[in-house]
Amino acid sequence: MQEDYLHYLWEFQKWQISGLSTTEGLPVTVLAPGMHNQLSGPDFFNSRVVIGEQEWAGNVEIHIHSSDWYRHGHEKDPAYNNVILHVVWQHDSEIFRKDRSVVPVLELQNLIAEETVEQYRDLISASSEKWINCQKDLPQIDSFIFDKWLERLYIDRLEAKSVFVFDLLKRSAGDWEEVLFKLLAKNFGLNVNGDAFLSMAESIPFSVIRKCRNDRDKLEALFLGQAGLLEREVEEPNFWQLRENYLFLKNKFSLTVEGITPVKYFRLRPDNFPEVRLSQLAAVYHRREHLFSEVIKEQNPEHLKELFKAEAAEFWRTHYTFSKTHPVRKKQLSNNFLDLLVINSLVPLKFCYQKAMGKEGGESLLELMRQLPAEANRIIKKFTEIRPGSAENAFSSQALLHMKKDYCERSRCLQCSLGLNILHRKPVN
Repeated sequence: MQEDYLHYLWEFQKWQISGLSTTEGLPVTVLAPGMHNQLSGPDFFNSRVVIGEQEWAGNVEIHIHSSDWYRHGHEKDPAYNNVILHVVWQHDSEIFRKDRSVVPVLELQNLIAEETVEQYRDLISASSEKWINCQKDLPQIDSFIFDKWLERLYIDRLEAKSVFVFDLLKRSAGDWEEVLFKLLAKNFGLNVNGDAFLSMAESIPFSVIRKCRNDRDKLEALFLGQAGLLEREVEEPNFWQLRENYLFLKNKFSLTVEGITPVKYFRLRPDNFPEVRLSQLAAVYHRREHLFSEVIKEQNPEHLKELFKAEAAEFWRTHYTFSKTHPVRKKQLSNNFLDLLVINSLVPLKFCYQKAMGKEGGESLLELMRQLPAEANRIIKKFTEIRPGSAENAFSSQALLHMKKDYCERSRCLQCSLGLNILHRKPVN
């Protein structure tokens, strides 16, 4: 038995019988279970119950055992002085408030149908055959309930991402153009070099980017040099030209490489090598002067991607690194990469900007995400196997990724609308 389940029983009043009574035999009528408290303090606020002939308004505390009241030190905490009812699975001790007054106790273990408890245990039970707890029930959940939960999940995902974006905004002295640059740098580095590219971006004052953007070679030299890719000597004229440009810029703008995370190559496809990606990033900023304002005003995903269609410099048509060559081939940002750029950088940025400006734009962002294809990874593939059609676009795939990480992997079925829907059904025989 878990306390979260007792919270569920109390919030939704899942009793087997209507006649409730305290452990002392006083009749109990629940007028309002109260508001579930997710922070410190009693579990439910503003509850209303009738005990005996007296109506009470106050808070309700919930535990597995009555004695948990003392184990948690509530008898010494004034925050629990206005607890009007102690709801427990098993009553094993009389409890008192700080002022030594007795707290009425409602014991649940004999009030809940065994089928109801078994349904809960079946849902949360760990099994090597279950990828997620609700695996066998997920296909039967009503589409309306499923879709509404995905909307909530995706907004929650944006809210979670906004913490990082607003932290960048603070570190960028409120310059949204600079925030976009840092987000793009992290995204261009992908999972392997995202942190390294971000540290590179944060080492360059954005005013320097503005001053260098008209000269693509200098911009590329700046990015490669700050990323530590122009340090070793290579017998290649292009390398020495970039190095010369970089050393000039480094001295001119008093740049430092202290604290910059080194780039990695392990398990990277050649097209994702840091030299190539940083050259493409330089191309983006060479082509667009006011990129942030264009991103904010554009609502069409295809037009958004058009802003970032860039190709690495001509040298990289035959090179993956300064010393590794290959037959001539253009290195443009792929459509799949641009989709991920919109999903992971541009939409979260637009969400945060709207929030900062006090504007409502959630629905337009959802619509934008619905026009992008779903991500292709093992998690989305598994969800699609369990519930065909569950990931129709990027909006739903992002929501499912959030559900898997924040709910399924943590067995938070009782905080999940899908888990609650399963438990609300008629108990199995």
